Amino acid sequence: MTTETPSHTLVVRVENKPGVLARVAGLFARRGFNIVSLAVAPTENTLFSRLTIVVDAESAPLEQVVKQLDKLINVVDIRELAPAESIARELILVTVQVKDGQEDRVMKNVETFEANILSVGPQKIMVSLSGNVDQVDKFEASLEEFGIIEIQRTGTIALANIDNI
Repeated sequence: MTTETPSHTLVVRVENKPGVLARVAGLFARRGFNIVSLAVAPTENTLFSRLTIVVDAESAPLEQVVKQLDKLINVVDIRELAPAESIARELILVTVQVKDGQEDRVMKNVETFEANILSVGPQKIMVSLSGNVDQVDKFEASLEEFGIIEIQRTGTIALANIDNI
């Protein structure tokens, strides 16, 4: 994932019912809006789910996205989270190849990014990092030289700064 493309981060509270996510995704597909990242989870109230959607700003003017989402019956509210008014994080899990003689370099890399070691095996290590998208991108890029065996990223999750609630 790259952060070079301008994007909007939207938080959408929806009714926690089957098919709601499919309707939201279908809306984006029909309108040609590009989803950069999508994270979904129930909220503190089990009647609702929270979608954090990062939308490519070039494919979708913010007003148009909000207008279309607001038409969906299960959408309760929509809020844009501006970068200066929110905290955004992403989680990455990576299994990396560790060839003989590279152990120290891999470990220094993990320490530099303050990542967590989750599992160590013969010539492999699994690590995780939670951070902003730029940090996660840089961490992923730094591991490519060793050989990424498997990778999974969560996509962006975000909350408004406490001062902006």
